[in-house]
Amino acid sequence: MRILILEHPRIKSEKHFNDIANTPLWSCLMGGYVAAGLEKTGQEVHYVDAASHEWDFERTTEEVFRRRPHLICINAVYFWEHTPGFFDWLASIRTGGYKAHINLFGFFPTLAYNAILASNPAVDSVSVGECEETLIALAEHLAKGLNWHDIPGLAFRTPTGIGLPGFRKPASDPDKFSFPRRHLKPGETVSILASRGCYNHCSFCPVPVFYNNGPLWRGRSPENIVQELTLLMDQGIRDFYFVDPNFIGPGRKGKERTMDLCRQLAPLSITFGMETRSSDLDAQILEALVSAGLQSLLLGVESGSAGILNNLNKGASQNISERAIGLCRSAGIEPEIGFLMFVPDSILADLEHNLAFLRRNLLLDRLDRTANLLCHYQIVFMGTSGYRCFQDQDRLTQLGPLGFEGDIAYGDPRVKWVSEVMIPVCHSVLRDMSQPGSPTDWRCGSANSGTDKRVNDFLVDTFERLLATAGQGSPLPRAEPLVENIEADLTGIYYGS
Repeated sequence: MRILILEHPRIKSEKHFNDIANTPLWSCLMGGYVAAGLEKTGQEVHYVDAASHEWDFERTTEEVFRRRPHLICINAVYFWEHTPGFFDWLASIRTGGYKAHINLFGFFPTLAYNAILASNPAVDSVSVGECEETLIALAEHLAKGLNWHDIPGLAFRTPTGIGLPGFRKPASDPDKFSFPRRHLKPGETVSILASRGCYNHCSFCPVPVFYNNGPLWRGRSPENIVQELTLLMDQGIRDFYFVDPNFIGPGRKGKERTMDLCRQLAPLSITFGMETRSSDLDAQILEALVSAGLQSLLLGVESGSAGILNNLNKGASQNISERAIGLCRSAGIEPEIGFLMFVPDSILADLEHNLAFLRRNLLLDRLDRTANLLCHYQIVFMGTSGYRCFQDQDRLTQLGPLGFEGDIAYGDPRVKWVSEVMIPVCHSVLRDMSQPGSPTDWRCGSANSGTDKRVNDFLVDTFERLLATAGQGSPLPRAEPLVENIEADLTGIYYGS
């Protein structure tokens, strides 16, 4: 049977150009894992990455009708306001004559399978959760002409609603999965997944929902990881990024496994980046990671307020995060920080705690980082515990035709006002930094460091002034004209007027 595994085209969002919360980082490998798993069964598999090729939907349509697959499996990614265009495209290939089975898999379809199937007749089935074994079973049933409606983990329409014959239990041993198919480019940083799932259950995160609807972490063996790395090194790759939500893993066993992995990585002379929780780090493990080639690290800090950390179900404290930041710097690593400045449940005091935390830990001294930290906000998606909680509180307005994204009513209107000014101002700065010829163009390196510092300090001062104004009570000035005035001040800083 001829199978097409597709990464569909993406269209950049104007509003969300700086937001990466639409899908967990490791979903970039999901199509490759599915392709490799199906290929191992002897199926004729074609893996097409229209997103990396920057194809549009018209070019992708040509590919579908050129290959005429008996089954299309699509890693469907939510791409903000342009997502309806994906479903319009599916309808168009049906109208154009494609009659075979279309399956969607990935984080977005898992969290929204009911809504997707109810409103999109072009979709035959949705793989819910960990999808490799589900899709292998689907392909086998279709190839043999068997009834596929009894496959665990596969959702579909019925005459009375949506059917799902049970959730598929995630594989206990992630070493069982074939290494993902990739389209490699010389000299690129290659993503690699060393574990699956997460042992925590943060309210904003889709990962625990995807994996059995709860905390679940499974690490690949160090030997299995090194085997994959070695194969990639044979193709000229030397720099990697581990896309695990939590690289280290829980408790004593997680640390022991990571130390073992570091010992096996050290002789390879590779470089790599990773992400992990602050609570997983200590001096010994950081020393081992750096010796093994660690060069970049993202810490999921999220907030400098104890109350907000508790509301997010983060399972960590600001003291633990401060300790982790200090440990990273002692090991020679300047950490990047995952942070939510604006959360719907915040009060002004939480913003003050956030600002104090960032100042105390010297995290507001680099323009690209400052502009991000001062404007990131909580995004809520269907299926997460945060979405359900805000829905139960009658504070959520569904956005888009599927209602996948939620617009949340802020508890404190003063916090909302600060966000309505600070977010567009920071976005303006970030856009300028990506424009060739801009005084803050990040590609110019240190050439514009003086301007960068002035803009950086202006953003921090602006945030402080907004907090002070909000603290004086109502009436607050209208946000939109204030943003225009601040952006005019920024232009003066850029060009010395």
